[in-house]
Amino acid sequence: MVFLLMRAFSSGCAALTGVEAISNGVPAFRKPKGRNAATTLLLLGGIAIAMAMGIIALANLMHVRVVDDVEQLIGPDGNGVSDGFHQAPVVGQLAAGIFDHFEPGFYFVTVVTGLILVLAANTAFNGFPVLGSILARDGYLPRQLHSRGDRLAFSNGIFLLAAFAIVLIVAFDAEVTRLIQLYIVGVFVSFTLSQTGMIRHWTRHLSEESDPTRRRRMQRSRAINTFGLGMTAVVLCIVLATKFLAGAYIAIIAMAVFFFTMKAIRHHYHLVAQELAASEEDGAQPSRVHAIVLVSKVHKPTLRAVAYARAARHNTLEAITVDVDPEATAQLMAAWDEAGIPVPMRALESPYREITKPILEHVRNIRRKSPRDVVAVYIPEYVVGHWWEQLLHNQSALRLKGRLLFTPGVMVTSVPFQLRSSAAAEQRAERDDLIAGGVRRGSSHDEQ
Repeated sequence: MVFLLMRAFSSGCAALTGVEAISNGVPAFRKPKGRNAATTLLLLGGIAIAMAMGIIALANLMHVRVVDDVEQLIGPDGNGVSDGFHQAPVVGQLAAGIFDHFEPGFYFVTVVTGLILVLAANTAFNGFPVLGSILARDGYLPRQLHSRGDRLAFSNGIFLLAAFAIVLIVAFDAEVTRLIQLYIVGVFVSFTLSQTGMIRHWTRHLSEESDPTRRRRMQRSRAINTFGLGMTAVVLCIVLATKFLAGAYIAIIAMAVFFFTMKAIRHHYHLVAQELAASEEDGAQPSRVHAIVLVSKVHKPTLRAVAYARAARHNTLEAITVDVDPEATAQLMAAWDEAGIPVPMRALESPYREITKPILEHVRNIRRKSPRDVVAVYIPEYVVGHWWEQLLHNQSALRLKGRLLFTPGVMVTSVPFQLRSSAAAEQRAERDDLIAGGVRRGSSHDEQ
């Protein structure tokens, strides 16, 4: 009987979860925030208790029965129910019995219950993004969760929670009986930890406070939190004892994984911050800057990259191509000389017809000869307008850029050239049509 009462008590506590959303939303209340939030919390708790007691009283008066296994039910004829029998929830059975001759009342209760469940599900989407932003600000979650979206909501946290909710719904086949085990354990673990944190909070402030009035208030608050810690800890132990094998172990494992993952993220951000800390030596200028322009053909993207590199006025500037085809390389060198480009061209040998490796070796050789020099590599790239066009261009440039980014002392610059299919090229064409003074003169680019 004692264990049965304790289990019923824990189930009742689980039914009242959700009121903690008030404490998470205190910053959204009007001033005085604490008093308004406490009043709302009291009203919400009172309403929840009144509704729970009303449902219990009606269920006893109307002899409502709900079991874990429907095979335990017996129909009005004294026989067991069929295999396809659907057990309606308590609220559904009460509504069907109370509004037996008034169907609109039954549907009204059903719709309102559904709306309440939608609002209850929405609670997580209000609380987790804010919590995630706080943890991200402190470095325990990825920094992307700290940024707000265009509607001033933490959109990344909402998307992450939605994706995780979809995974749980699919994994547990959307069965509330199985999902509730994860929810109960998580809620009462957080309740127990939060009460423990509040006790430590009041204890720390009591050691620093000397005003008798404020000390009495703090002692009263600590006593309330101590009582709450005892209640939530008892419920947590009962839930773990009765629901562990029913799915509660998954929540325990998930919490441990999340804890160590957050610690690892925090450690990573700490190491990165230490490594990125500026010193006096970091502001020193390099001795020389050796610029390289990668060339495959003498065309507009190449000429634009060369012009941009020359405008930067580096100490040295050279054009590089990889000799994978001697005949094509000879034609490229001849076209380069014919174009009269005032930049020397060098062809790197590649006996195995590789493109990336010879360029990397050339860059590393420059760094070995002058470790204090910086190598600036300019890569001409196409900008296309369709995803399938991206598959046909820039693959060699992407591979080379990925390798160069991991080479110390190398700065990589992409020089884009917009093809006609890109949006930028279309906008450029529209600007070309609007010649200055054309409207005033009554002429247009097309007419010319």
